[in-house]
Amino acid sequence: MEKRKALQDAEVASKTIARGLLIVHTGPGKGKSTAAWGLGLRALGHGWRIGVVQFIKGAWETGERAAFARFGDQVSWHTMGEGFTWETQDKARDMAAAQAAWAKARELMADEGLRLLILDELSIALRYDYLPLTEVIEVLKARRPELTIVVTGRNAKPDLIAAADCVTEMGAVKHHFAAGFKAQAGIEF
Repeated sequence: MEKRKALQDAEVASKTIARGLLIVHTGPGKGKSTAAWGLGLRALGHGWRIGVVQFIKGAWETGERAAFARFGDQVSWHTMGEGFTWETQDKARDMAAAQAAWAKARELMADEGLRLLILDELSIALRYDYLPLTEVIEVLKARRPELTIVVTGRNAKPDLIAAADCVTEMGAVKHHFAAGFKAQAGIEF
């Protein structure tokens, strides 16, 4: 273990870059947004101010939204989607909502008091071409050095993955929904 510790200490000491990250949570499995909420809680625990923009999810009440509301001014939360794309059935309205959410995201990126910004389901808005991919990536890459941005959603575009500092793909091994369980408060929302 002494050798292992020396190797580990040397590796940790060799890491010298300190700046905000672009993190992407994607894949067919459950837990992409949930992982982002975990990062949000960690950031709040360190006294950071955070922002959340939800691109697709509608205005229904969720446990995470209620929990983060308890942090008051430390959290700037914006649910701007019209609901899941298969429910709205109105592409023009979905595109307008995504564009409004992107404008809010850009506004929050400029807020120098924010250290973490969660762009929940942005990958879905990009998947359906509701927003211009090249512009979004350029803006994300040009963010303030101290700002970390987390993008969630299935089917992240390859260009977004290439631009990211950290990408986690959530795999679908087994899901209770497939066995007939309904969405549950405290688990899915």
